[in-house]
Amino acid sequence: MSNIVIIGSMNMDLVVITSRRAHPGETIFGEEFLTVPGGKGANQAVAAARLGAKVHMVGAVGNDSFGASIFQNLKKEGINTTNIQVLSDESTGTAHITVAEGDNTIIVIPAANARLSVDIIQSIRKLIEDASIVILQLEVPLTTVAYAIDLCNELQTPVLLNPAPAQALPKDMIDKATYLTPNEHEAKILFPDDELEAVLKKYPNKLIVTEGEKGVRFYDGEQLIHVPARNVEVVDTTGAGDTFNAAFAIGLTKGYKLKEAIEFANLAAGLSVGRLGAQAGMPTLEQLIQVQGEMDEKNRRHQ
Repeated sequence: MSNIVIIGSMNMDLVVITSRRAHPGETIFGEEFLTVPGGKGANQAVAAARLGAKVHMVGAVGNDSFGASIFQNLKKEGINTTNIQVLSDESTGTAHITVAEGDNTIIVIPAANARLSVDIIQSIRKLIEDASIVILQLEVPLTTVAYAIDLCNELQTPVLLNPAPAQALPKDMIDKATYLTPNEHEAKILFPDDELEAVLKKYPNKLIVTEGEKGVRFYDGEQLIHVPARNVEVVDTTGAGDTFNAAFAIGLTKGYKLKEAIEFANLAAGLSVGRLGAQAGMPTLEQLIQVQGEMDEKNRRHQ
């Protein structure tokens, strides 16, 4: 069983469903409001747990109703919550999500996530040493992320850095990550002066760029590889990237070749967009196996 440590954010997602986005100064009527657990770290933890991994979540929440709900939800998913700090003097992070016109926009209030400190990472040294892979994102302090990457390097534990929300990163942080998984917009912010093809060639088998319905691209050291996305009906893309990252990490720990791990992740992400909410549509391993079997059977019939 894959042993995955996820260091990152936990939020309560406040989701508004509407037919279109309001213009500045305009008020419009929405269609639905949802309150669901989220945060990139927690989303990736749930996705990994549903796909059969043993997951340890490392992060911080406030001592409030949102924090209690997030804690309860992670435990329900079978995730180890021992290394989650509950802060009595801080509120739990929130993400304010508008779903409209087949896509989403998100405003994140970090709150307790901003208090995830280097000291907490120092305290889980043994956990990181024993991990199959560590997953990180950028909704917690960059100094903490940088320290965690350094510790992974010291302990020779593979580290997957999902650089979202996008921001400029020091080159040594990029160099030290085993895998870097921006989407196309995040890649432009990380590498503003280079064409994507040139950047991919700089980071063979490390830089994995997701492009939504267009699929995924990477450079294998000899040629640029395009892995197409699965053609699906999209209800809500929130959490699709988190599902991809969790499934990709699991594929790697199972010994899949890079392209195979991406194909596994694409399938999981494709299944995740069929329902509202980041975590609601995240598939189980059994669902993934069933769909893969159906796809294989269909391919055999058309050969």
